[in-house]
Amino acid sequence: MNTASGIAPVITNTNTNATTATAFDIDDHVGAFVAHGRFTLAGAASGPLAGLRFAAKDLFDVAGQPTGAGNPDWLRTHAIPRRSNALVDQLLQAGATLVGKTLTDELAYSIHGDNHHYGTPINSAAPERVPGGSSSGSAAAVAARLCDFALGTDTGGSTRVPASYCGVWGLRTSFGLLSTASMAPLCPSFDTATWLAHDPEVFERVGRTLLPGTADTPLRTVLLPFDMLELADPEFHPVLHRVYEGLRSTMPGEHMRLSGAEGELERWRQAYVSASAYDAWQCHGDWISQTRPAFGPAVQARWDMARDTSAETARAAREKQDLVRHRVRTLLGADGVAVIPSASSVAPLRDASAAEIDQVRARTFRLTCVAGLAGLPQVSLPFTSPAGLPIGVSLLGPAGSDLALIGLATRIWRTLQGGAG
Repeated sequence: MNTASGIAPVITNTNTNATTATAFDIDDHVGAFVAHGRFTLAGAASGPLAGLRFAAKDLFDVAGQPTGAGNPDWLRTHAIPRRSNALVDQLLQAGATLVGKTLTDELAYSIHGDNHHYGTPINSAAPERVPGGSSSGSAAAVAARLCDFALGTDTGGSTRVPASYCGVWGLRTSFGLLSTASMAPLCPSFDTATWLAHDPEVFERVGRTLLPGTADTPLRTVLLPFDMLELADPEFHPVLHRVYEGLRSTMPGEHMRLSGAEGELERWRQAYVSASAYDAWQCHGDWISQTRPAFGPAVQARWDMARDTSAETARAAREKQDLVRHRVRTLLGADGVAVIPSASSVAPLRDASAAEIDQVRARTFRLTCVAGLAGLPQVSLPFTSPAGLPIGVSLLGPAGSDLALIGLATRIWRTLQGGAG
């Protein structure tokens, strides 16, 4: 089992109960899979997901297979797991076949989709643009139809952003709803286990298999937060309004400001950055200090910032988080849904400058931090811009409403097909 800190020698798996892996049979023309994760594990002969193939982001432990977390030094210093992540086992038992492990940004500390050591997977929906991260390989594999769905994670946007960039379905689950044990962490107080799919029916089937609760949870009101809409580029606006109006045809709706004051979303972003950075350093600081792993420049800069984030700064950020959590949960109530952009822009070009990337990242985090700070589920629906590029529109719902939120999202998406553009 992987450890978050300390150094463990790489060992050979000795678990005789581990499923036997067979040959990897995918033509990975988009660079989605990691070299050490090219194997196949057959699922049960029958079950609700029989016949489907899935991949797992290389943060998820699979018994007998190494977990690399996007960094060669992590791969080198962590033991081969003897136990699989519970979601991997659950999917195999439901009949799905695991077809390998996909690339992640280093220790999941990015939403861009590149990796200093292993490269950038190809975004099939926009090959000249990045796939988004940190679930970059999972999104790329799904977009290229190399598998039916793929496990990802979302801490600050790591599933919602690549879903938006690659034109696939994705979500951030309610915090704590699905187990993150036997999964390499980034920030344990924000990490969630997730999945992406290119087909809404498959997306729903996986949800019915993994998620507790019921799809019948009532969702009765819809909000359109104009302060969040304003953070997205203009090509998002027509689709956001179409989704809102489509939902408003069957339930009461309201235009409103989610954050309460001008500039407040930036303060929310800063609270998320400080709280998550402190959490990440508490989780990985010892390992980084002992191992001195090689990181790409952007990820190294984040770890430097995390190291220097004080406990006092983190306490202030957590106090702000409590206020955000209370405000957002109160506005949504037990049955409200907010229509928001999944990202602030279409996927950046692969050769975008560091300054351009940082600008997009900051703007997008003002959007994605909301679900993280409030611990809420958010489903990203795939649409396209007038120029034919993928864009994601999200539904943000009450804690624990994940399955009902997926059902509402897929229904409104089907309703709007043919005219949403």
